Amino acid sequence: MNTASNSIAAMIMVITGVLLTMPGEVEAKNDWLKGTVQTGGTKHSKPKSKVRVTLYEATEGSPIVVGQTTSKKNGNFKLKARKNQTDSIFFVTANVGYGDEYVAILGPKLPPEVTINELTTVAAAYSMAQFYRTGEISGNAFSLQIAAMMAENIASARSGRTSEVLQKSPNADQTNSLRTVRSLSNLLVATTDNYLIRSTLMYLTETDSGERPRNTVVALANLARDPSWNSSYIYWLTKVKRVYTPVLHQEPDAWVVTVKVNDSGDDAFLFGGPANVAFDSRGYVWVANNVVQGTPNSARNIMVLKPNGKPADGGPGLPTSPISGGGILGVGWGITVTPDDHVWVGNFGWGDLKPTESPTDDDANGSTSLISPAGVPLSVPIGFFGGTLRVQAIKLDADGNVWSASFDNDKVVMYPGGDPTNPREVDFAANSAPFGIAVAPDGAVWVTNSGGLSGQHQSSVAKIILNNNGDPVVEFSHDVGETLKVIAVDSMGNAWFASQKNHTVYAYAPDGTQIGAYTGGGIYGPWGIAIDGEDNIWVSNFGPLELDNVLTQGRLSKLAGANPATRPLNTSIGTPISPPTGYTVQSAGEEVLLHDGTPLNGPDSNLPSYVPMMRQTSVQIDQAGNVWTVNNWKPKIATDVLGFDSGTIDEDGNPGGDGLIIFVGLAPPPK
Repeated sequence: MNTASNSIAAMIMVITGVLLTMPGEVEAKNDWLKGTVQTGGTKHSKPKSKVRVTLYEATEGSPIVVGQTTSKKNGNFKLKARKNQTDSIFFVTANVGYGDEYVAILGPKLPPEVTINELTTVAAAYSMAQFYRTGEISGNAFSLQIAAMMAENIASARSGRTSEVLQKSPNADQTNSLRTVRSLSNLLVATTDNYLIRSTLMYLTETDSGERPRNTVVALANLARDPSWNSSYIYWLTKVKRVYTPVLHQEPDAWVVTVKVNDSGDDAFLFGGPANVAFDSRGYVWVANNVVQGTPNSARNIMVLKPNGKPADGGPGLPTSPISGGGILGVGWGITVTPDDHVWVGNFGWGDLKPTESPTDDDANGSTSLISPAGVPLSVPIGFFGGTLRVQAIKLDADGNVWSASFDNDKVVMYPGGDPTNPREVDFAANSAPFGIAVAPDGAVWVTNSGGLSGQHQSSVAKIILNNNGDPVVEFSHDVGETLKVIAVDSMGNAWFASQKNHTVYAYAPDGTQIGAYTGGGIYGPWGIAIDGEDNIWVSNFGPLELDNVLTQGRLSKLAGANPATRPLNTSIGTPISPPTGYTVQSAGEEVLLHDGTPLNGPDSNLPSYVPMMRQTSVQIDQAGNVWTVNNWKPKIATDVLGFDSGTIDEDGNPGGDGLIIFVGLAPPPK
């Protein structure tokens, strides 16, 4: 059934109220969806009567009407649905006034009941932000299902209340997202009550091309995608009504909604310096993890999360978090997923562990490890040894070759077809310390040579190609930057890489010509780089590497990319899009806790931390446009804007951060 047929069917359903079975479809069992439309409040709510309620099934075109009714005097409704499950998602809307629409995201199966109010609308707008670009929810079914899971992390569609995830550690008032969601809900209360507030919101959330949103939920989706635009004016609009509490007490740098996660699946193996994440075809999140929490020593586990950030708990062919074995030992930055969902990781080794290439050493940390889609180690107990020594980045090319940045012996090592018994090597100068690897659309491989973790030696960027014999050779190499870290390649083949020590992001053309060097947008000690589906650039910031430097919080930055057709209007390549602070996550006044309930800096620490977003080493974008960043290192002691001591790296050298931060719906999913 094509999109035009879907649209015509939906139109007929709306006009006639008759539910049709399209040709070629098997008529599904009718089911009832019961629910309530209400305008909210944390303690009290009011019903919305005589409101048109419509149940939709999302598609890649216009959504299909599945059922429709009108709410009663008490706000309750009951509608007959043509089907009760879908390969995509259901959502339900309530037209509460001209230009005012409430929405609740239901997922692939109809729940027994639903509540539609301002909280569920904020959850819908942010989780579906990347799928609201046409003014209605539209997109790939798999991506929509991941987005629906994230909506439940913000508000419960069944109860209409803020989710348990936001109400509890590591969120609650350890971050400002709970209060952000309630402040935005108050804004929707105000737009319903006051036409002037509603029209002002529409004006403030026009797209950069000047297109005004058709209703309030689309306005919030526009805000979710561009959260710093007119942020001060939005803040004052949120203060007009105060029926949802608690609220923000100061203006945020941007209207981002985040979900912080730190449950590894087993509190005996807490997160300790997560460094990078990779997504498999099922949306599962595989997490490289540096150290044992509370120590400077190598972790022997990696973590796996479901698409909503909860720990993977098994099932047929599915992993259970955390995972150990197969040589996993202090995984550095390198983790990558093959098309058939096998996972490669690079073992770096931390603490007093010495680098070794010895295959007989129980603590060998020069190896790579391979894990099955179900989380079963496939490598030998100390991992695969094929010329690698302390691996950082590890990547897969289109031919199945596995490329590793072998940091401690100044090599890039390629396993042809993933075979570690037949390695091919590229040697770089002594002290090059390769760190980042990226595969270009033409199959070439870019590498950043860091010059050492703290930039003791010259950094460089190089491009590697395969010769006629299938051996990797360096096409060119250029000295550039200071302490290079992660590199990524856009759809046009341009390489973007982070220069941590001089707070700069560089861009190079495919022929090795430097395009530019960029700063701003909160870039401060950049480390991680990701390219979104519009070829714009995302940067996670570590801050200064030196331990005697103060960094009160991590930050996420965004730069305009090289494609003039997809970057924001009136920007040029490298223009900062994020605010000068970057996108941050502030504390609302509660101490940051580990998942087991102990303080970030240990149970005996008298230095509480109030910094939920810490030193960042990676940024990755999932299939629904959620931006994942990692708390790799703890913050140094400082006094933040609330006047609290922000915490310190433990004196015994315990840098390991506590989990991951998810910026909901912020970026176009990579293609």
